[in-house]
Amino acid sequence: MEQRRYPGHNHWFYESQTSPRNAQAAPLVPEAAHIDDRFLLGCYTDNAVVQSLLRTNQPALLAARDLAQLLFPDRVVTSLTHTLTLYDRLSTALTVAQVAGVQRLCNHYSARLNPLPGPDSSRESNNRLTQITQYARLLAMQPELINASAITALDAVGLTEPDIVTLNQVIGFVSYQARVVAGLQALQAQPVRWLPGSTAPPDAEATGFDQPAHWQPVLKPLELRYASAEQLAAVTRCQSLPGMQDAVWLLAHDPSALYGWAQLRQHLSQENTLAEATAARILGSRWAFRLLAGSDVLIDGVDEVSQGEEQQIIALAAQLTRSPERFSAAHLQPLMEAGWEPEALFALIQLVAIGNWNSRLFYALGEAH
Repeated sequence: MEQRRYPGHNHWFYESQTSPRNAQAAPLVPEAAHIDDRFLLGCYTDNAVVQSLLRTNQPALLAARDLAQLLFPDRVVTSLTHTLTLYDRLSTALTVAQVAGVQRLCNHYSARLNPLPGPDSSRESNNRLTQITQYARLLAMQPELINASAITALDAVGLTEPDIVTLNQVIGFVSYQARVVAGLQALQAQPVRWLPGSTAPPDAEATGFDQPAHWQPVLKPLELRYASAEQLAAVTRCQSLPGMQDAVWLLAHDPSALYGWAQLRQHLSQENTLAEATAARILGSRWAFRLLAGSDVLIDGVDEVSQGEEQQIIALAAQLTRSPERFSAAHLQPLMEAGWEPEALFALIQLVAIGNWNSRLFYALGEAH
C-alpha cells in the first residue's frame, strides 16, 4: 500500500486514509497570519475613543507587541538547550487561544501554524507534542491541576529547563493577550466568539489562601557561573520587583521573555490590586494572591463580596478570567454607570490580563507540589 507525506504536516498516511489533492488546504482565515500588530490583531476601530485609548496605553501596547514578536518570530533557531520550535510555540498558542475561546486569536495562530512543517512521525515526536499540548491546555484552563508530575512529564519527553520556562511564558502571554483583546472588543461592543464556548472550570479551593505562601522553583534555576551577559542584565533589571527574589533566577533561563515581561509590567497601572487578586484567587495562585494588597476580602471566594464598587470590579475581573469568550459590553456597564471612563476600564482590563499571566506562570513554576 502506497505511503504519502504531505507538506505542512509531515505525517505519514496510507493511501486508503487520504484523498487526492494538489495543494495544501488553506486556513479558515488565511489573511489573519499577515497583520502588522501581532498583539491586538486588528481588533480596534477607527473611532476617537478607541484611538485615544491606544495613544494613552501606547507604552504597554508596544511592550506587548515586542513580546509577541519575541515569543513568535518568523523563524526560530533551536539548539541542544533550546529545543522549542516555531511549530511548538504556535501550536501551544493556538491551544491556549482555543481554551480562551477568543476567535481572533484562534484565526491568527491557526493561520500562522498552517504552512509550517510539523514534527516527524516518530513515536517520540508524537509523544512530545502530545505532552506539550496537554500541559498547555491544562495550564490555560485550570492551573490548580498542574503539579510536579506535569513538569516531570515535560522533562521526560526531552524539554530542558529553558524550554519549560519558555513554554510557560508562551502560555501566560497568550492568556494575557486573549483577555486584553476580549476586553478591548467589549469596549467597542464587538463579539469575541462566534461559536458557543465551553463550560468554565470551578474556581480554586479556598484552602491555603489565608496562610503565608512560599514560592520554591520546581526546576533547577540558572546558576550565576553559567549566566550570559543577557541573562545577568535581565536578573539585574527584575530582581528588585516585588516577589521576584526567588523566581528571577529560574525565569532567567529565558532572559528575553523575562526582560520583556518586566518592561510590560512597568507600563501597567499598579493602582488596583483587587483585579489581579481576583485572577489569582480563581486560578489558585496562593503566592501571587498573598503579594497583593486588599486580597483578604476574596479568601472565601470571589462571589462572596456582595455590594459596592469592589464587587463590581471583582465581578468584571471574574468574568474576564473565567470566560473571556463571553465577556461583553454588559460586563462593563455597572462600572460605566458608576462613572468610570474608558481609559480606566481598559487599565482595569489589562490588570486582570496580567494577573492571569502571572498566576499561571508562578503557580506552575513554583507552587506545584
